[in-house]
Amino acid sequence: MKSIRRTCTTALAAAGVVLSLGACSGIGDEAADKADDEVIREVDRQIDEVYEVTYEVTGDKADFIEFNAGAGDASDPEFETVDDPALPWRKTVKLRGIEAPTVLPVLVEPEDGSGRLTCRIVYRGRTLAEKSGAQAVSSAGCVAVSPITG
Repeated sequence: MKSIRRTCTTALAAAGVVLSLGACSGIGDEAADKADDEVIREVDRQIDEVYEVTYEVTGDKADFIEFNAGAGDASDPEFETVDDPALPWRKTVKLRGIEAPTVLPVLVEPEDGSGRLTCRIVYRGRTLAEKSGAQAVSSAGCVAVSPITG
Protein backbone atom coordinates (compact mmCIF):
# COMPACT_ATOMS: atom_id res chain seq x y z
CA MET A 1 0.00 0.00 0.00
CA LYS A 2 2.88 2.37 0.80
CA SER A 3 4.34 1.73 -2.65
CA ILE A 4 1.04 2.53 -4.38
CA ARG A 5 0.54 5.62 -2.23
CA ARG A 6 4.13 6.75 -2.86
CA THR A 7 3.78 6.17 -6.63
CA CYS A 8 0.47 8.03 -6.78
CA THR A 9 1.76 10.92 -4.66
CA THR A 10 4.94 11.28 -6.73
CA ALA A 11 3.06 11.11 -10.01
CA LEU A 12 0.42 13.58 -8.87
CA ALA A 13 3.08 15.99 -7.60
CA ALA A 14 4.93 15.69 -10.89
CA ALA A 15 1.69 16.23 -12.79
CA GLY A 16 1.00 19.35 -10.71
CA VAL A 17 4.44 20.78 -11.50
CA VAL A 18 4.05 19.93 -15.18
CA LEU A 19 0.61 21.54 -15.28
CA SER A 20 1.81 24.73 -13.62
CA LEU A 21 4.82 24.96 -15.94
CA GLY A 22 2.75 23.90 -18.91
CA ALA A 23 0.33 26.76 -18.39
CA CYS A 24 3.15 29.05 -19.50
CA SER A 25 4.51 26.88 -22.29
CA GLY A 26 1.39 25.22 -23.74
CA ILE A 27 2.69 21.63 -23.28
CA GLY A 28 1.06 20.95 -19.89
CA ASP A 29 -1.89 18.88 -21.10
CA GLU A 30 0.21 16.28 -22.89
CA ALA A 31 2.64 15.88 -19.97
CA ALA A 32 -0.20 15.71 -17.42
CA ASP A 33 -1.95 13.00 -19.46
CA LYS A 34 1.29 11.02 -19.60
CA ALA A 35 1.77 11.30 -15.80
CA ASP A 36 -1.85 10.22 -15.18
CA ASP A 37 -1.40 7.22 -17.50
CA GLU A 38 1.73 6.15 -15.60
CA VAL A 39 -0.13 6.23 -12.27
CA ILE A 40 -3.01 4.19 -13.68
CA ARG A 41 -0.64 1.60 -15.18
CA GLU A 42 1.27 1.22 -11.88
CA VAL A 43 -1.90 0.73 -9.80
CA ASP A 44 -3.30 -1.73 -12.36
CA ARG A 45 -0.02 -3.66 -12.41
CA GLN A 46 0.05 -4.01 -8.63
CA ILE A 47 -3.61 -4.89 -8.31
CA ASP A 48 -3.40 -7.56 -11.02
CA GLU A 49 -0.27 -9.26 -9.69
CA VAL A 50 -0.87 -12.77 -8.33
CA TYR A 51 1.21 -14.05 -5.43
CA GLU A 52 1.32 -17.19 -3.29
CA VAL A 53 1.45 -17.45 0.49
CA THR A 54 1.53 -20.49 2.73
CA TYR A 55 -0.54 -20.57 5.89
CA GLU A 56 0.75 -22.71 8.74
CA VAL A 57 -1.06 -23.61 11.97
CA THR A 58 0.53 -25.64 14.76
CA GLY A 59 -0.47 -26.37 18.30
CA ASP A 60 -2.50 -28.66 20.52
CA LYS A 61 -5.83 -28.61 18.70
CA ALA A 62 -8.00 -26.36 16.53
CA ASP A 63 -11.76 -26.71 16.15
CA PHE A 64 -11.60 -25.00 12.77
CA ILE A 65 -9.41 -22.77 10.62
CA GLU A 66 -10.71 -19.97 8.43
CA PHE A 67 -8.49 -18.48 5.74
CA ASN A 68 -8.53 -16.16 2.75
CA ALA A 69 -8.21 -18.53 -0.19
CA GLY A 70 -8.30 -15.88 -2.91
CA ALA A 71 -12.02 -15.73 -3.69
CA GLY A 72 -13.74 -12.37 -3.55
CA ASP A 73 -11.63 -9.24 -3.64
CA ALA A 74 -9.46 -7.13 -1.36
CA SER A 75 -12.39 -5.21 0.11
CA ASP A 76 -14.62 -8.27 0.53
CA PRO A 77 -12.61 -11.52 0.70
CA GLU A 78 -14.42 -14.84 0.90
CA PHE A 79 -13.04 -17.17 3.54
CA GLU A 80 -12.85 -20.96 3.39
CA THR A 81 -13.17 -23.10 6.51
CA VAL A 82 -11.52 -26.39 7.46
CA ASP A 83 -13.32 -28.14 10.33
CA ASP A 84 -11.39 -30.16 12.92
CA PRO A 85 -8.06 -29.98 11.06
CA ALA A 86 -5.15 -32.25 11.90
CA LEU A 87 -2.25 -30.17 13.22
CA PRO A 88 0.24 -29.19 11.98
CA TRP A 89 -1.78 -27.79 9.07
CA ARG A 90 -0.44 -26.10 5.91
CA LYS A 91 -2.16 -24.58 2.93
CA THR A 92 -0.69 -22.64 -0.01
CA VAL A 93 -3.05 -20.21 -1.74
CA LYS A 94 -2.89 -17.70 -4.57
CA LEU A 95 -4.01 -14.17 -3.78
CA ARG A 96 -4.28 -11.13 -6.01
CA GLY A 97 -3.00 -7.60 -5.65
CA ILE A 98 -3.66 -5.97 -2.33
CA GLU A 99 -5.66 -8.86 -0.83
CA ALA A 100 -4.58 -9.39 2.77
CA PRO A 101 -3.31 -12.89 3.57
CA THR A 102 -5.35 -14.03 6.59
CA VAL A 103 -5.54 -17.25 8.60
CA LEU A 104 -7.69 -17.63 11.73
CA PRO A 105 -7.29 -20.83 13.76
CA VAL A 106 -10.03 -21.22 16.37
CA LEU A 107 -10.18 -23.35 19.50
CA VAL A 108 -13.54 -22.97 21.22
CA GLU A 109 -13.00 -24.98 24.41
CA PRO A 110 -9.65 -26.55 25.22
CA GLU A 111 -9.95 -29.92 26.93
CA ASP A 112 -7.20 -29.42 29.50
CA GLY A 113 -6.99 -25.64 29.60
CA SER A 114 -3.88 -25.39 27.43
CA GLY A 115 -5.21 -24.69 23.95
CA ARG A 116 -1.92 -23.41 22.57
CA LEU A 117 -2.00 -22.36 18.89
CA THR A 118 0.45 -20.71 16.52
CA CYS A 119 -0.28 -19.33 13.06
CA ARG A 120 2.15 -18.12 10.41
CA ILE A 121 1.91 -16.59 6.97
CA VAL A 122 4.94 -17.26 4.77
CA TYR A 123 5.78 -15.58 1.45
CA ARG A 124 8.85 -16.73 -0.51
CA GLY A 125 10.45 -18.15 2.63
CA ARG A 126 9.88 -14.94 4.62
CA THR A 127 7.42 -14.81 7.53
CA LEU A 128 4.91 -12.00 6.99
CA ALA A 129 2.96 -12.59 10.22
CA GLU A 130 3.17 -14.93 13.19
CA LYS A 131 1.14 -15.12 16.36
CA SER A 132 1.06 -17.60 19.25
CA GLY A 133 -1.04 -17.93 22.32
CA ALA A 134 -3.43 -19.94 24.40
CA GLN A 135 -6.71 -19.34 22.61
CA ALA A 136 -5.73 -15.68 22.02
CA VAL A 137 -4.48 -16.52 18.55
CA SER A 138 -7.98 -17.69 17.67
CA SER A 139 -9.53 -14.27 18.16
CA ALA A 140 -6.89 -12.29 16.26
CA GLY A 141 -5.35 -14.86 13.95
CA CYS A 142 -2.60 -13.89 11.54
CA VAL A 143 -3.20 -11.06 9.11
CA ALA A 144 -0.54 -9.53 6.89
CA VAL A 145 -0.29 -6.73 4.36
CA SER A 146 -0.03 -7.90 0.76
CA PRO A 147 3.69 -8.40 0.01
CA ILE A 148 3.37 -6.75 -3.40
CA THR A 149 2.53 -3.37 -1.89
CA GLY A 150 5.73 -2.99 0.11
